[in-house]
Amino acid sequence: MSRRTKILATLGPASESPEVIRGMIRAGMDAVRLNLSHGSVDGAVELHRRVRAIAAEEGREIGTLVDLPGPKVRAASFGRDGVDGAAGDVVRFEQGATASTRDVVRVAAEGVVDGLQPGDRVSFGDGGIVATVVEVAGGVVAHVIHGGHLSGSPGVHVPAERLKINTPTPEDLRILDRFVEEGVDMIAVSFVRSAHDIRRLGTEPHPRGPLVVAKIETHAAVENLAGILDVTGAVMIARGDLGIEFPIEEVPHLQKEIVRACIGRGCPAITATQMLESMVHAPTPTRAEATDVANAVFDGTSVVMLSGETAVGDDPVNVVATMSRLCQKADEAFDAVLRAAAQRGLSIAAMKAVETGCRREADQLVPADALHLRAACWPSSPPPIELVCPHRFEPPVAPSVAARAAGERIDLERIDRAHATLAGSDPDLLLVEGAGGLLVPLEPQDRE
Repeated sequence: MSRRTKILATLGPASESPEVIRGMIRAGMDAVRLNLSHGSVDGAVELHRRVRAIAAEEGREIGTLVDLPGPKVRAASFGRDGVDGAAGDVVRFEQGATASTRDVVRVAAEGVVDGLQPGDRVSFGDGGIVATVVEVAGGVVAHVIHGGHLSGSPGVHVPAERLKINTPTPEDLRILDRFVEEGVDMIAVSFVRSAHDIRRLGTEPHPRGPLVVAKIETHAAVENLAGILDVTGAVMIARGDLGIEFPIEEVPHLQKEIVRACIGRGCPAITATQMLESMVHAPTPTRAEATDVANAVFDGTSVVMLSGETAVGDDPVNVVATMSRLCQKADEAFDAVLRAAAQRGLSIAAMKAVETGCRREADQLVPADALHLRAACWPSSPPPIELVCPHRFEPPVAPSVAARAAGERIDLERIDRAHATLAGSDPDLLLVEGAGGLLVPLEPQDRE
């Protein structure tokens, strides 16, 4: 069986050489992530072209995703040697770009310090060091509740609602323009809080433009998820930042709720952060990590993402090969039809009919690694029909995420003028005439 769940791997110092990229492709990588929070734009463009060239040599369509840096909130440098903070220490936050010390943390970004309120949690780097704001009158004072070592200019994470910085930033838009010219497949937008942030990109709708991926990493994004799903092409569940914004015990539930919402909308979901984190150095994952990957597949995630494991890890090729095996095994056990029926409240018989229809259409659509097939019908005559389905049937058809859009998408023009009528066999289905008799679930709004 072809692996349904796709692998998105981050490129970095450990994986940017042609040899390693080629090895990762052969090991099962479906798409690469270029993290623009690190390195230069010119370097990322060169890497993008390198991936394209190697993929062509290997005869593979490898998707490319550029992760825009978004607003950068960093502390002024603590110096190369850094400082140690202990629980109970008192620190002051000030706006400024001069050096930070153990007692005073300076942040250059405007509005960050002034927006803090008593009770706010401020974390540094990956969230290992945390302070709680206790006073703002006469200056922002915080108590360290989890200590550690700080060096260089670590990121500063404050509650999203306190920030007055817009996303995408002007720098994001400049990077976007550069990569649209390069033909990038996907653009990930950081620090999304509402649908408006996605609209501000101003790109051509997919597939004429890149597929937009909204990173869900803030309270606001979770609260506004329904609106974001209306305008985005896919979402990334950024569990690292979610684990800072929310209590850690809420993150597993948020992951499942977001994936469930994505399935209901036919929107691809990318599960990210620390999926095989121990493999940065270890040759095999922990049992917990293996289970995490499998459970993400069982939940219905479309894509699993590797970050530091492939960007700075000891053996990126082995990491991708391991992830591929884990996803393959989980895919074999995943009952897409049963999950789809439960999700949409349809009968198993109805969903079996949909699966049969998908199989009939597979050869006529695109014989590629696909993710979604859904028919949306309107009461116009003839009705426009878009095939992009929320459930992954066997064989996979019609790719959206983790596959290069230019080479792997449905021929929409072929079915543009198809007519839809109620299928006589089941009131929950539509029969798409002119599309090989494809049976598709009838949406509630289509019944009205």
